[in-house]
Amino acid sequence: MRRILVTNDDGVLSEGLKALAAALAPLGEITIVAPVKEASAIGHALTLHHPLRLEQAGDRIFTVDGTPTDCVNLAVAVVYRGLPDLVVAGINKGFNLGDDITYSGTVSGALEGALLGVPAIAVSLARSRHGYDFRQSASTAVTLSESVLRKGLPPRTFLNVNVPRLKAKGLRVTVQAKRNHVTSISERHDPKGKAYYWVEEGQDEWEPHDRSDYQAIRDGYVSVTPLHPDMTAHFALEYLEELSLGTEAEVK
Repeated sequence: MRRILVTNDDGVLSEGLKALAAALAPLGEITIVAPVKEASAIGHALTLHHPLRLEQAGDRIFTVDGTPTDCVNLAVAVVYRGLPDLVVAGINKGFNLGDDITYSGTVSGALEGALLGVPAIAVSLARSRHGYDFRQSASTAVTLSESVLRKGLPPRTFLNVNVPRLKAKGLRVTVQAKRNHVTSISERHDPKGKAYYWVEEGQDEWEPHDRSDYQAIRDGYVSVTPLHPDMTAHFALEYLEELSLGTEAEVK
């Protein structure tokens, strides 16, 4: 039986996590290892400076007082004592598009799976003020998981999936969008006059690109973006070699 690890960054009590696990159940043995509390926008953080606790919260449901990256590693090292066949992270409440993936704990859960050699998928749904319907996102996750379990993925590759709130026109294979992101810092003061700060969204202008994940969502499609952990700017290698006067320039 296929072993499928489900995690997220919204915490073990998230409705999206429960919907995802239930939808994937016909594909294999589901194990949930998720943060005990919300760990959104924590990126690919790994806990190194305090011990982690792994607690069983139900039948093949475990909580970790850490990050999604911690969850995947503890699942592999302690729960499975080996690698699962697939890691699926989500369903996240809110898109993880373009440059935002660098902050996303959901995407990082899938990234950690890819780093460990496991095919992985991150699934996110449009944010809503009126409750969430996870059925389309869960169905999309099942479709892609079936395909990945059957065909695999290229080494060190994972899928970042974003699902619109309304019925999608279909799936579109996309690239990561780019945007002009300016973070806004709001300063406030507590009753004793001491300053504290909120990090808020500032200016967000997306660069036009017909095949971007952002454009796919705008056009009413599910975006499916293949990602990998190689952050090398390959297009800049030649420039840097010229700047350094050779590929093995002397260090002075």
